[in-house]
Amino acid sequence: MLIIGITGTLGAGKGTIVNYLINEKGFAHFSVREFLLKEIERRRLPQNRDSMVVVANDLRATHSPSYITDKLYEQAVKTGKNAVIESIRTPGEVDSLRQKSNFYLFAVDANPKIRYERIKKRKSETDHIDYNTFIENETREMTSDDPNKQNLKKCLEMADYLLYNNDTIEELNKQVERILNGMDE
Repeated sequence: MLIIGITGTLGAGKGTIVNYLINEKGFAHFSVREFLLKEIERRRLPQNRDSMVVVANDLRATHSPSYITDKLYEQAVKTGKNAVIESIRTPGEVDSLRQKSNFYLFAVDANPKIRYERIKKRKSETDHIDYNTFIENETREMTSDDPNKQNLKKCLEMADYLLYNNDTIEELNKQVERILNGMDE
C-alpha cells in the first residue's frame, strides 16, 4: 500500500494531481479540506478560508500538530488501497506521516498569477477573493514557528517530489506518471 501526501501553494494543482491518482491509478482519496468543512459545519462557522485556518489550528493545538492527517491516515489504512491525503500544511504532519510506512510527499507550485486565475475559475466557497487577499492568505500560510499552524514553505522543502504546474493538465499528469514510474524502479 502506498500513501501519497499532497502539499502545495493555493491553486497550484493539488486537486488536479488527486484527480489523476483517483481516476487513472485507482487511489482512495482523503481530504483535509473535507475533514475541516465537516468540523466547521459542526461548529456552525462560516465556510471560508479563515474558518478553515482557525479550526485546523485549533484541532492541532488541542490534539497534536499531526492530528488531522493522522486521522485521515488511519482511514486510508483501513481501505487497504493506495491512497492520497490532500492537503498537507504543517511540518508536524509531514514528520508524523514519514514515521509510517510507504509514505511519500508530493509538492506542487506554480506562478502566483496563474494560480489566482485557477482559483477564480474553480469557484470554491473559500476562493471568492481578490488578488491582494489571495497573496495575503498565502503569505499568512507560508511560514510559522508555531508547529500547530500552517507552514507551506517548510512543507514544500520537505517534499520527496516537487512538481511545477505552469503548463497544461496533461503536462502535470505526465510529471506525476514519471514520478510513479520512478518509484517502481
